[in-house]
Amino acid sequence: MKDNSNYPSFNVLLVDDEAPWLRTLSMTLEGQGGITRLLTCQDAREVPGMLDSEDVGLVLLDMTMPYVSGDQLLTHLREQYPDVSVIVVSGLNQVETAVSCMQLGAFDYIVKGIDNDRLLDTVRRAIRVQELERENRAMRQRLLGGRLEQPEAFADIITLDSAMQRVCQYVEAIAVSPRPVLITGESGTGKELIARAVHQLSGRSGKMVTVNVAGLDDNVFADTLFGHVRGAFTGADAARSGLVEQAAVGTLFLDEIGDLSQSSQVKLLRLLQEGEYFALGDDRPRQAKIRVIVATHQDLAARQESGSFRCDLYYRLCSHHVHLPPLRERRGDIPLLLDHFLDEAASALGKLKPTPPPQLRLLLTNYAFPGNVRELHSMVFDAVSSHQGRVLSMAAFQRAIERQPPGNLPVQGEGNPFMSLEQCPSLAEAVELLIEEALRRCEGNQTLAARLLGISQPALSKRLRRNRS
Repeated sequence: MKDNSNYPSFNVLLVDDEAPWLRTLSMTLEGQGGITRLLTCQDAREVPGMLDSEDVGLVLLDMTMPYVSGDQLLTHLREQYPDVSVIVVSGLNQVETAVSCMQLGAFDYIVKGIDNDRLLDTVRRAIRVQELERENRAMRQRLLGGRLEQPEAFADIITLDSAMQRVCQYVEAIAVSPRPVLITGESGTGKELIARAVHQLSGRSGKMVTVNVAGLDDNVFADTLFGHVRGAFTGADAARSGLVEQAAVGTLFLDEIGDLSQSSQVKLLRLLQEGEYFALGDDRPRQAKIRVIVATHQDLAARQESGSFRCDLYYRLCSHHVHLPPLRERRGDIPLLLDHFLDEAASALGKLKPTPPPQLRLLLTNYAFPGNVRELHSMVFDAVSSHQGRVLSMAAFQRAIERQPPGNLPVQGEGNPFMSLEQCPSLAEAVELLIEEALRRCEGNQTLAARLLGISQPALSKRLRRNRS
């Protein structure tokens, strides 16, 4: 797997016939800019061959060179390598030349000797644009192809659901991006599994470090992430590295990001924007090359509108947004998950895998699962732990479901289901249709249908006898 711990994920080619200038430019980009994937070329005639053999996304090009002039090479690059960005870095401080280069398709025109901050800002901007274009191309290819190139990264995600398959394809497409990833979804939907898949597919050589930030006050958050120097506060007898340093060139996963305090949000924003942070008690910034993934079950868009979550941090985090559907929206996966968790529970508890009764599938597929996949996992382990014999008892599942309020299956669709009808049904007709639908969903099982309707099984039987008479 490709190592994406270097920056950027593609090569930056520096083209100039002056060796001293190439050395100076390389030192500036690598030292101050952290741009480590650099190639150099003193002979402009060699550039096409290098583009054919190397993964180059950005070229920094001089204008005045022997053999092939800069404007000739720029024209050739834009015609033959349109996906490669080009920045002209020239000693000619002429407006006409700059305008001509921009018309030929240059990303920008920089005059040699300009301050390094302007140079680095332009190069970083070009890198960001190139990364975005590459991500979009990769995403289109994967989504249109309808298949996963590395399905092993999703081995822990048990699904045949089309919506979840699209989620996995999107994750595969954006995994190599250095930008943050926001994962949303109800509790128990598998947000950490998706985060681990992103990290595995990213190709980063560092490890993934996970922290739940819910309940951390500002000082604890800063100390946990950024560490401290000796003497930073009372009791700080020795320096301690934070999770950002421990993740190094890997991934930092922040769970429950919606609970982060306003002051901690500012610190996280600086880390994302500037790629730097301050350890507690230290006034020197430290560089970070981590990939940040965050997750929450809360609606961050609503929280930023209410003012409890910073707008600038929200828009920074949702560069890539993965939303996981609840289990009730992927009911076809319930039998798959049940079988998988039965295998897992039997192995963990040292038992033979039990056979689930046919009614169990009906019971589970007609339950709303407010705790999602995690709730099903707990149900199965509880049932297998007390299981005796060959056929699995439904008692543990029924007890778990009965602890939830009856009739917890959400109504499919929005609004009043009778609004589209020209004639309003009578109350008796509506009740009869509702009973008929409940029995259809439960394949004629009156006990399960009664639970869906929020009534007892004897009450349902009585009503059915009345309707037949």
